[in-house]
Amino acid sequence: MKKVFKWLGIVLGSLVGVILLAAIVLFLVGNARLTKNYDFAPSNLTLPTDAASIEFGKHRVETLCQGCHGPDLGGIVGWFSDPALGSIDSANLTSGEGGIGDDFTTEDFVRAIRHGVRQNGEPLFMPAVASTAYLSDEDLAAIIAYVKTVPPVDRVTHGKNFTPLAKILYAAGVLPALPVEYVSHDVHVTAPERGASAAYGEYLINTNDCRICHGQELNGAKSPDPTKTWISPNLTPGGELGFWTEEQFIQTLRTGITPSGRQLTDEMPWKDYRNFYDEELRAIWLYLQSLPKLSQFTN
Repeated sequence: MKKVFKWLGIVLGSLVGVILLAAIVLFLVGNARLTKNYDFAPSNLTLPTDAASIEFGKHRVETLCQGCHGPDLGGIVGWFSDPALGSIDSANLTSGEGGIGDDFTTEDFVRAIRHGVRQNGEPLFMPAVASTAYLSDEDLAAIIAYVKTVPPVDRVTHGKNFTPLAKILYAAGVLPALPVEYVSHDVHVTAPERGASAAYGEYLINTNDCRICHGQELNGAKSPDPTKTWISPNLTPGGELGFWTEEQFIQTLRTGITPSGRQLTDEMPWKDYRNFYDEELRAIWLYLQSLPKLSQFTN
């Protein structure tokens, strides 16, 4: 019997050793991916200086950027926080204390927004890059031009602080890949003409995080936040929107209340999207209604 326990101890010890070795390897792989250096060709964007372009940049910031960086663009401390995985503060985009406004050149902003990398070339944990990579040169230049005009906000943020477990899970593919690893990295991007068209609606969908939460086919998806379990609604005509009118769709995004009286969850950034112009909401509606009727994603 003693021999049995002895061999059992050896087997269990070996198993623990293998698991520990695998964890160490995964940690090193994850850490290497999180600190890998990337380099991209410069965009050479020229920022506009006219009032109309800067006002449009403000409009795009209100619908796209404020949700993560705050109404004052001063960043959000604890934007993501989980004891097992770590924490992330969104960046202070202003020129105040703790902000990046004075340090970031136009090209630095482009690299962050379009490519998902820091000034030093390392990856940013900025999920929105999956959408902002689609921003046209014109829109991106207007956004950067506006951000450079906002008042300074004194708020020190601390970027990302991942635990060893998070790095292991990232390397193992349990956590999502970083945007820098999969976005197109086009140097220049164009957009359809602004207006109430399905083509422009598709552009707005692509650049405003809709596919991040509702899936590539827009028929619903698991939460992109690994700590949450909700599944987003189906936005195709196969879902509830198939029974709405254009007016009801616009009213829902303006008020946060669906035609059936249901309050939209705060997971849905409708408070940002209510800043869309009427023609933009019409464009989004036209695009969504042009999609095939798909069943609700359930798994």
